Amino acid sequence: MKKSALAILALLLTACSSGGDNKSYYQLPSPAQVKAQAMAGQNQGNRQLWVEQVSVPDFLAGNGVVYQTSDVQYVIATNNLWASPLDQQLRNTLVSNLSNQLPGWVVASQPLGSEQDTLNVTVTGFHGRYDGRVIVSGEWLLKHQGQLIKRPFHIELKQQQDGYDDMVKMLALGWQQEAVSIANALNRLP
Repeated sequence: MKKSALAILALLLTACSSGGDNKSYYQLPSPAQVKAQAMAGQNQGNRQLWVEQVSVPDFLAGNGVVYQTSDVQYVIATNNLWASPLDQQLRNTLVSNLSNQLPGWVVASQPLGSEQDTLNVTVTGFHGRYDGRVIVSGEWLLKHQGQLIKRPFHIELKQQQDGYDDMVKMLALGWQQEAVSIANALNRLP
């Protein structure tokens, strides 16, 4: 009788411990992706942009989605994870969004030639915050005809709902807004 009670107890403990290990994986949505892919054949332009790098600091570079719990404390989620490295997702969605915003340009994540503009972005904030806002911040550096142009950015958006799903959607929206801002700056260049 004692052996069967121990077996049942062990079974219950195993069931309880494995039930709380549900992981969720997140990928940034890119509403421009379908349109950009459809226009890829038409998007032959004389202006070229190489998105060379999007870099993130160590606290954002891990698998966990980051949430700021106070002015000085950040939590890196262990069950809410990025489906692929965040820097790659940011770079791919930036290329897609810029392709959508810059008709007549060829925007790529690979070098295009010697006459290309080169964009590097350093993201310093890409996280949710305790007050229900998401933060997208950093700076970008553009090399255009031998000239360097540097611009900081800081976007705060209010989440519409609680939870990681809405947080990731709002982060993607903030990133898309920054892509529009970069595209506007590029369109003003000679």
